[in-house]
Amino acid sequence: MEITDPRAIRAMAHPLRLELIELLGTVGPSTAAECARRLGSTQASCSYHLRLLAKYGFVEQAAPRGDGRERPWQLTDIEQSWSGHGPAAEQLERVFVQREADRIMAWQAAAGQQPEEWRDVGFVGGATLPLTAAEAVAVRDELTAVIEPYVARLTERTGWPEGYRFVRILLAGTPVGAETEENTDE
Repeated sequence: MEITDPRAIRAMAHPLRLELIELLGTVGPSTAAECARRLGSTQASCSYHLRLLAKYGFVEQAAPRGDGRERPWQLTDIEQSWSGHGPAAEQLERVFVQREADRIMAWQAAAGQQPEEWRDVGFVGGATLPLTAAEAVAVRDELTAVIEPYVARLTERTGWPEGYRFVRILLAGTPVGAETEENTDE
C-alpha cells in the first residue's frame, strides 16, 4: 500500500499505531485485547488506535471468531510505504527511525542473554558508497528482492520453519552530504 495522503501519513506517525501494524502483520488477525496484552498497552488504547487505522484503510475488521463476540482486526495490506514531503511525512519518518534505532539498541543491550544460536544473529553495518541516484535505486530494489520470499511468508502463514523468530530487517539508504563535483584527474 503506497500512502500519499498527508492525513493518512499523519495517522500512521504514532509509535503504538506502527506497533499495531507490525503486530497484525506478524501474528495475523487479533482483537484489541490481544494486541494490548502483546504490546503492554490497554485494550481501550489499542481499540482507539485500531479504529483510527481503519479510518485510513490500514486495518479492517476480520471475520468474527467463536461465538461472534470477539472482533479481530487484520491488515488490509501486509506492506505499507509512504511518499511525499512536508510535516506529516517528516514526522512519520522521525517516529519510524527512532523506533528502529530503539529496537537496535535494545537488541544490542540484551544480545548476551539470548540463546547461543541467536546471540550473533543481530547485525548493524553500513557502507558509504559512491553511487548515482539510479544506482542507489537499483541497490534498494535488489535488497528488497532478497527479502521478498520471506515477506511472502507473512501472507501465506504456512510452512514457517521450526525454531523461527521474527527478525526485523531494516533497509535504509541515505545520501550523505551535498552533491560533490566529479573527481577529475589530469
